[in-house]
Amino acid sequence: MTRIGIILGSTRPGRKSEDVAKWVLDAASQRDDAEFELVDLRDYPLPFFDEEISPAWKPSENEQVTAWSEKIASLDGFVFVTPEYNHSTSAVLKNAIDYLFAEWNNKAAAFVGYGGVGGSRAVEHLRLIAAELEIATVRHQVALSLMNDFANFTELTPSQYQVQNLGKALDGVVAWSKALEPLRAEVLAA
Repeated sequence: MTRIGIILGSTRPGRKSEDVAKWVLDAASQRDDAEFELVDLRDYPLPFFDEEISPAWKPSENEQVTAWSEKIASLDGFVFVTPEYNHSTSAVLKNAIDYLFAEWNNKAAAFVGYGGVGGSRAVEHLRLIAAELEIATVRHQVALSLMNDFANFTELTPSQYQVQNLGKALDGVVAWSKALEPLRAEVLAA
């Protein structure tokens, strides 16, 4: 069965990513074409990236990074739930991404952003990062506005439009994760 990780892109107290990720998981759990699980960066407290050699050339020997590596390697695709901080994604998510390379390759990703303009600029940055890591990104994304999709800027109340976008994003990430399976198998066989 195809396995998709829903990655919570914030570790801050009072973060919105937990509510958003649970909303994604609730919708994903209605499907029978893949298994979905939450991947909370709070469960993988990584130090600030300070490796001497790029993970593209040599995996980290740090125990915390090894646990993170094993989790990401076990997944076939991802839904990144990202806030927008200063027109980009969060530092904690970027740091977690930077610690790995091969574990991301030949997998698919969808994006659910949130913020003043729906996290769109954060998602655009993540799309560029994903391209370098050989992650295929799907077209449809969810852009949750703090003004329109959160009551009083706190309680998640997504519109039907956002629910539909989420369905299309999940369709895409499952389809692309399955389509890329032969490439992942080829790498494992090598």
